[in-house]
Amino acid sequence: MAVTGFEFATATRILYGAGRLADAPEAIRALGGHRVLLVTGRDATRAAPLREGLERLGLSCVSFTVEGEPTVERVREGTALALHERCDAVAALGGGSALDAGKAIAALAPHGGDPLDYLEVVGRGQALTKPSLPLVAIPTTAGTGSEVTRNAVLGVKDAQVKASLRGPTLLPRLALVDPDLLKGAPPTVLASSGLDALSQLIEPLVSARANPLTDALAREGIRRSARSLRRAVLETPDASAREDLALASLLGGLCLANSGLGAVHGFAAPVGGMYEAPHGAVCAALLPATMEVNLRALRARAPEHPSLARFQEVAALLTGRAEARAEEGITWVRELCEALRVPGLGAYGLTEAEVPRLVARARAASSMKANPLTLSDEELTEIALRSR
Repeated sequence: MAVTGFEFATATRILYGAGRLADAPEAIRALGGHRVLLVTGRDATRAAPLREGLERLGLSCVSFTVEGEPTVERVREGTALALHERCDAVAALGGGSALDAGKAIAALAPHGGDPLDYLEVVGRGQALTKPSLPLVAIPTTAGTGSEVTRNAVLGVKDAQVKASLRGPTLLPRLALVDPDLLKGAPPTVLASSGLDALSQLIEPLVSARANPLTDALAREGIRRSARSLRRAVLETPDASAREDLALASLLGGLCLANSGLGAVHGFAAPVGGMYEAPHGAVCAALLPATMEVNLRALRARAPEHPSLARFQEVAALLTGRAEARAEEGITWVRELCEALRVPGLGAYGLTEAEVPRLVARARAASSMKANPLTLSDEELTEIALRSR
């Protein structure tokens, strides 16, 4: 594949390793934090060691919880709290929802105004130009890679859509990835987040914007996900499986932030806005059909496209067999989804009658721009129907 130029951006600093959560308090103090907004998911007790470490250093904490997926309304409340309490740093610990909320609050607090002033697609899309509050992002699930991405996905209830705040100021100052934080994660969370990570490795590798740096990261991540995701969900994940899942998620975040995604995430954004559906499970439901339709479209309309050979490479990485055909990779993904009991989109409320509206929204999604080629409405409709 010819290299025509690319950009690679990520968090200012990445700390990875078992037990590295203990390093977070000193790292936050080193960033100049004195009064920290501590953003968590619904289980705020998971942040107790971090809170205690901050307090031992003489730093004060203000707690803010995000019960479900982050919304414009909840981020407004968090931003107002950060300003009222004069917080000078943000620590976000949790799944992708907590991390995206923390990133949004850290970016919005210095700007003033409303999230909709800066939100893309359904907002005014103004640029975030002022530096964010210093932000440390600490994932407790292995899926979104949000700790190293430059966007924050927010739900907009009135518009029934999810859209992003986006820009370089959204990148955390520190991404701290501790695989020990996956201990005790429910199998459903491991499955949903792990399949999200896998889709965020496969889509960038076949992306129209793939580049040599993300290619290398995607290959490593796919190998790790392929060898550990199934056993991590169906058995109790050991240290090596936790490491593989945590690294696959981190690598997927680096890939999506720098090479884009594709039709899986193009659909996932409007599905998440239209229905109460966990993002990772939605991506998992869409992945097999999307891969198959993309492969067929490339063969029919762009047989010389460089992404076509990537589908065979994905199959080799997933199966561990260099001679595997592209179709075998799709079968591998489909069988994994069946083994992990991934529900179809109909389980969240998608009906056949709503598919045209979903297709129209998916076509407008920013992730669709990096799909290997432009899919027709008929092809998008096929993906939606087969993912039900």
